[in-house]
Amino acid sequence: MLFGVTASSTIGDLAARFGLATHVLRHWEDLGLLAPERDSAGRRRYREVDAETVTMILLGKEIGLSLADIRALFTEAPDRESRRALLRAHRDRLAERLARTRAALDSLDHALECGTEDFRTCPKFRAQVAAALTLTSGSPDRSRHRNAHAESGLRR
Repeated sequence: MLFGVTASSTIGDLAARFGLATHVLRHWEDLGLLAPERDSAGRRRYREVDAETVTMILLGKEIGLSLADIRALFTEAPDRESRRALLRAHRDRLAERLARTRAALDSLDHALECGTEDFRTCPKFRAQVAAALTLTSGSPDRSRHRNAHAESGLRR
């Protein structure tokens, strides 16, 4: 009983073990992430392998993988290279998000350390505002603004 699951646990037992609502386990089953056995009355019966799968799903979510990504890793990536490609793509997205977060922290640090009375009058901040305005002029598409902002290295 490695994960606190008996040889045949109910959906309530498994959900409680991980602090999840039972509908979460049903949803993961609908997505093909879980495949519990059924008893003669059709009730789900979870085994230790199901508890391991729940653990893997939770770990995947913790590192930012979507359920679609996790499903792809479990079922659609037949070999090591396919799985590595999927994980590399996710790593690249995380690195991009981390760069934006670091830039945001740098901007906040500058605002906190800036010697001007009001950060909105700071020449460095004003330059960032002007650059952001240039990126968005004539373009109501915010996603294009975000992408251009990230590519330009501007700090938000």
